[in-house]
Amino acid sequence: MDSRLGAKVIKTNSCAASAMFDRHLHGIVPTFGYDGSMVNGLNILPSYLNYFHLDTATIGLQTSSVFIGGCIAGLTWGKVTDILGRRPALLWAAVITLVAVILQTAAQDIAMFVVARILIGLGTGASGLTGPAYLAETLPLHWRGWGLGIFNDCYYVGGLIAAGVTYGTFTLNSTWSWRTPSLIQGVTSILCIAIIPFIPESPRWLAYQNRESAALHVVAQTYASGDSSSPIVLAAYKEIIDTIAYEKNVGETLSLAQLVRTRVARKRVLLACSAAVFSTIAGNVIASYYLGTMLDNAGITDTTTQLQINVILNAWCLVCSVAGTWSTDRWGRKPTAVVCTAALTVFLFTVGALTKVYGTSASRSGVYGTVAAIFLFQGAYSFGWTPLLYMYPPEVLNYPVRANGMGVFQFVENGVALLIVWTMPIALANIGWKTYMINGAWDVVMVGLVAYYWVETKGKTLEEIDQVLEGAKHTDLPDLEMIYRGKEEINVVEIQEEVKNMSI
Repeated sequence: MDSRLGAKVIKTNSCAASAMFDRHLHGIVPTFGYDGSMVNGLNILPSYLNYFHLDTATIGLQTSSVFIGGCIAGLTWGKVTDILGRRPALLWAAVITLVAVILQTAAQDIAMFVVARILIGLGTGASGLTGPAYLAETLPLHWRGWGLGIFNDCYYVGGLIAAGVTYGTFTLNSTWSWRTPSLIQGVTSILCIAIIPFIPESPRWLAYQNRESAALHVVAQTYASGDSSSPIVLAAYKEIIDTIAYEKNVGETLSLAQLVRTRVARKRVLLACSAAVFSTIAGNVIASYYLGTMLDNAGITDTTTQLQINVILNAWCLVCSVAGTWSTDRWGRKPTAVVCTAALTVFLFTVGALTKVYGTSASRSGVYGTVAAIFLFQGAYSFGWTPLLYMYPPEVLNYPVRANGMGVFQFVENGVALLIVWTMPIALANIGWKTYMINGAWDVVMVGLVAYYWVETKGKTLEEIDQVLEGAKHTDLPDLEMIYRGKEEINVVEIQEEVKNMSI
């Protein structure tokens, strides 16, 4: 069979596979997106603030406590993902989140609410660790970028729903004005629990467990609707088997020590963690969690107006994030990161300047200009960092360090977020518009670091990225992209015979 014949069906079949996995997995991130937007809305609601008697410090605590759970997930869930498998780890993460949502809805005091939010952070953090690893390892090459990008773009789907729900319930004259949005947060976890048992396991996890035939079956499902004789399937499968065999032969293990054992491993982890740090300190935390304070400083103090802006902002960010996902797949990960960071830096300085000039004035044009700048900033952020956050880390991490590396990524992301989210309301209350200027200053540094240190991963399988980071790939086959385009051919009969006798 000609390798080009098998390549002709890859787009149709991989599109169907991508849709299947994305539909099942993308219930995970709306839970976290819903949480961020819900808390943003709750921090505007007088009924919520008065019930818990919140001040600046306790608002920061209740908002940021979710990241404590995320840190715990980062320290523990990588090993769970490697031992149980990607699919069971996702299932248990959804169960933890659902239990936590029930506790949060029933909260009677600050302590109960904070504990529930820590557990929500554990569940969503575990999902954010395992989900990207699963998608990166399971989706076919030409849909990996879209699958991983849309994974986090769905943050705004949850955010849009939460913004609408909190806007609809804020007039209720009871604690259900904030309990109702909390309760609805559990819906996506229920959907995940119902659907995850019906999706296949990661082929790379199966291959590492010496379940080669099962791995081949999943690769065939994703690339060619189950045709295990397709040249594309055989090439993709052989890349996986060859690379995992090499990693085992040179002594690479699934241990935490492997994260720092070699220079290349350390570089992989640093690249993954850079996405966590840069996406968190870019300035989006202000609008994501403290939009009410941001709008107060801009001169918009009406609760109804703030909630309406929250709804519109989430819709705008969703559109921008989907456009950004297209950009990462068309232009590449690194150019998208550089362009979006440069743009959001300019817009953040603009927000600071307009807030200083018009924040306490009666100028409606000045207030509208400030809101427009906030929208432009959030749009620029959503264009790049929303899709890249969970796309880039699992791509630069190879299999032995992927799960634990995503754990470190989650720990760093949540640790930095905990610091920023807890301190940001204090900064806004004490230095106001200067907060934006300070934030913009370190965004300038981020542009340079991404431009200099990041590597490009677009158009390469996870195994082929080894060549970018290590200087060599560990299979004798040509790149899958070249086979797909018909620029390279493979001997199908020879590879079929080799595959039959393969074991890791």
